[in-house]
Amino acid sequence: MRFIARPLAMAFILFELLTAVAVVVFLMGPMAQGSAERLAGLMVLSAQTWSELPPETRADFELELARTHWLSLREAGTAPPAMGWHGFYVHFLERALAAKTGSEQHLRGEWRDGEIWWWARLPSGDGWIDVGFPAWRIGTHPLMAFLFTLGGGLLLALVATLWLARRIAAPLAQMERATAVVGRGEIPATLPEAGPRELATLAARFNLMARQVRELLAVRTTLMAGISHDLRTPLARMRLALALLAERPTPRLIARLEADIAEMDQLIGRVLDLARGLEAEAPVELDLRALLAELAEAAPANRVRCTLPAAPLVRSVPPLALRRVIENLLENALRYGQVQPVDLVLAVSAGQARVGVLDRGPGIPPDQVEAMFQPFQRGDASRSPLTGGAGLGLAIVRQLAETHGWQVQLQSRENGGLAAWLLLAPPLPAAGS
Repeated sequence: MRFIARPLAMAFILFELLTAVAVVVFLMGPMAQGSAERLAGLMVLSAQTWSELPPETRADFELELARTHWLSLREAGTAPPAMGWHGFYVHFLERALAAKTGSEQHLRGEWRDGEIWWWARLPSGDGWIDVGFPAWRIGTHPLMAFLFTLGGGLLLALVATLWLARRIAAPLAQMERATAVVGRGEIPATLPEAGPRELATLAARFNLMARQVRELLAVRTTLMAGISHDLRTPLARMRLALALLAERPTPRLIARLEADIAEMDQLIGRVLDLARGLEAEAPVELDLRALLAELAEAAPANRVRCTLPAAPLVRSVPPLALRRVIENLLENALRYGQVQPVDLVLAVSAGQARVGVLDRGPGIPPDQVEAMFQPFQRGDASRSPLTGGAGLGLAIVRQLAETHGWQVQLQSRENGGLAAWLLLAPPLPAAGS
């Protein structure tokens, strides 16, 4: 955390120093000089006015001056000793008095009635007079204000630095530990998606990666278990056929062996399709209407009814992935739809293309829809090849859809059947729109 705190602390300290200097130079300094100019003018005017008044009215003038302006006048005598260093305001006042009187001025301080008074010897008529004021009349302490703001700012900067460092370093430390867990081949816990926007986005991406790793491990385990299970049946039949072939070869046994080999090859091909689903494919401009018409034409006669728009519908999509998804959905619909036609629909809603494959088969109970997307899950519990495939079709569909940003929805139809909808990503807006 200290590697984050030090640069932040230095940045805050430099900011506070620049702010304090700017306030003193551009705000407090000009204000103090202006106030000093006004006070110097009042002091010089008071000294000149005093000399021009009749002697009998000077006492009243001195009282009025003390009451309204907190200035005191006295005849020039022995100058009090200097009190040493004084603030910037007194320097400003000395320069202002020197400019107005034409002679160098040095204010002297003395204790009077338990408080400090500042005195200046100013010309008055043909002589000189001392004009003084209490220190509290100035009421400003620029240096103290500078030191207070600087000290307070540095303290706040240090506190803010530690708070920001902890706020930033804590999620990074959590992510570091979670990354180490992934490096050990384990599945990390979900990171909190809180804090600064960049860290929250990074945590969300890491959580997505962790979920994908978890799903990959689960798919790998399921695939290995499913393959080992589904290969046992054809292997057992092949072993039996080979034993019979040794005694009496027949064309029927050879055909059985060829069918088992084809079944095993199909199963391995499906597994490879599922594994390749993680690889994103580059999109190209494709006419969806022509693609669906081609797939419907390749289906068994009178088994697929197309509902397509009149005009071509061109989208930028990965062609092989889209074809595999629709083929898998269509294959399931044709298998489970029995002898009834399957509807292949292409529609557009709010700029988003939707492909629907609708059958009149037994359908899927709503509470089992999500399970059907898992590998080797089938509605037929017997797992007979006569009544269904290997249970990888929908898993491949879901994997390809997630890889390319599509959505797959399975919905029950009225009067029986299943509606499978593939929602393609909407087209990007045109530049400048």
